Amino acid sequence: MATAASVTTDLTTCSICLEVFDNPRSLPCLHAFCLKCLQGYFKHNCPGDEIGCPICREVFRVPSDGLIGLRHNFFIQRLIDNKKVVSISEEVHGDPCAVCVEESDGSSETIATATVYCVDCRQQLCERCSRPHRRMTGDGHQLRPLGDELERELIQLQASSCDKHKGEQLKLYCHQCNENVCSICFAANHRNHESGEIPEVAEKFRPKIDSDDQQIVTAINSVRQILKHTKQDVSKFLGEVESVTNTVLEAGDEVKRIVDIQISALITELQSVKSDSAKQACTVEERLQLALAAMESFHTYSMELLDKGRPSDITRVSRELHETATELLKYDVTSVNFRPPHVTFTPVDVTQCTGLHLVGKVSTGTEDQSGTELVTSMSKHLST
Repeated sequence: MATAASVTTDLTTCSICLEVFDNPRSLPCLHAFCLKCLQGYFKHNCPGDEIGCPICREVFRVPSDGLIGLRHNFFIQRLIDNKKVVSISEEVHGDPCAVCVEESDGSSETIATATVYCVDCRQQLCERCSRPHRRMTGDGHQLRPLGDELERELIQLQASSCDKHKGEQLKLYCHQCNENVCSICFAANHRNHESGEIPEVAEKFRPKIDSDDQQIVTAINSVRQILKHTKQDVSKFLGEVESVTNTVLEAGDEVKRIVDIQISALITELQSVKSDSAKQACTVEERLQLALAAMESFHTYSMELLDKGRPSDITRVSRELHETATELLKYDVTSVNFRPPHVTFTPVDVTQCTGLHLVGKVSTGTEDQSGTELVTSMSKHLST
């Protein structure tokens, strides 16, 4: 959990330069920045231009007198002043006089201990060095004794000081201009405006601010509930998408399995046809080889007989050779010819499969306030 110091640091740090605010100015969206940071960030823009907040991008119009016309954030300025006063308060107790330190010749014996603090000069002074400050033109500088009450008094003085007229305290609130003013401001620019003393006006503003804050707290709780439900819905949705994705993959795997089975069956059928045809071809080849060998043997023997045989040899085997030739010629060669089957494959027309939900389909829809599901998008077909 953030500490008070860390929260103060965050509130007093400019989001652009990341330093302590210098002349903090508020935009209509309530984000605050250093005036010089805004002037640098929007250096190319002119009065009347519509520009966006550097943080939330809410659009606002540059005032007619430029960015310097933006409202000074006195709340942040007061936090900054508080930090400065705390720092001063931590340093003043028992510290030497600032003037004596500047004018000393290096000897610690000439440096007196500070006893008062000059609000106008922001210096801690000893009694002797504070005398000229008491005799300044007018009422003199504001001198306060160092002690435990200094911090609260300085904070109160700085918070109620007019930033236009040095030394003047803010006493009135102008309803027309929505700003705190001192007596000089009132006499010069707000005499005819409706105004009231700051403490009385503040008491009237308190209930309205408290009421607005209660509504904001209620809105914060509502937003937190919506954010909680949104996170739950997102988690549920992502789980559903993951589940459907796995189902799609499983359905796809099943389709692939069926396709693989069909492919395997077709390949097996082709292999069977191939094997049977190969056996048939082998049988035909063997029978033809045997017939060829017998005919070639008859031819060789006949040629030898006619070329080298004696007449008596020819007459002796003539009848036998004729009978053998007759038998050989009776062999019907065409009856043992190999006639392989004509194998073809007709693939599925993939163009006809485009519209088929081979795997399935995904549909998206929303629910109305009554909980009835409303389909808001077309089904997405998943096909091969």
